[in-house]
Amino acid sequence: QVQLQACGGGLVQAGGSLRLSCAGSGRSFSRYAMGWFRQTPGKEREIVAGINWSGGSTYYPDSVKGRFTISRDNAKNTLYLQMNSLKPEDTAVYYCAADSRILPGYSEHSYEYDFWGQGTLVTVSS
Repeated sequence: QVQLQACGGGLVQAGGSLRLSCAGSGRSFSRYAMGWFRQTPGKEREIVAGINWSGGSTYYPDSVKGRFTISRDNAKNTLYLQMNSLKPEDTAVYYCAADSRILPGYSEHSYEYDFWGQGTLVTVSS
């Protein structure tokens, strides 16, 4: 089991950057694939980045590819999301999540993640 707490959201102008962090508790953090998701009112939660247990494999949808970077520090039980060149359409509540299945890779599907952080709001002004 792992508990997750995300932070780092805030208000930023278009073109700016933010770095989200997700602190995890529990000895299993380093064994789990992790993901960052975002959600806006009336829309389904969507993945913006995924990373496998070691950090050696990552995934980004086209909407954020080249702008967002996911990374993890297993020694610190922490997941990161560096967001650059932010756009107003990136405005959302961002969640970190852990997939407790022991896999070499990661999932793109929110329903396969079973531990979730509380969310942090990112607002990008135009």
